Amino acid sequence: MTTEIKIENLKCGGCAATIKKGLLALNSVSEVTVDVEKSLVSVVSADENGMIIKEKLSKLGYPETGTKNTILHKASSFVSCAVGRIDS
Repeated sequence: MTTEIKIENLKCGGCAATIKKGLLALNSVSEVTVDVEKSLVSVVSADENGMIIKEKLSKLGYPETGTKNTILHKASSFVSCAVGRIDS
């Protein structure tokens, strides 16, 4: 099943790399595509309702648009962005 999730705090390719790495670590996820310009994550997964994916995105600092985007999310996304730039 493919799920598309519009997220907050997505800034660059470093963010995208962190998101891909984090989501692909989930057993239910087989493919991840990140559109930085649209702040959109597409995920092929066995997780039918996408809750595990949305929780993981939130923990990485990229909550779904329309949910709480706290200072903790913003700080986490800043760190994730930096790490993603180093790893890519």
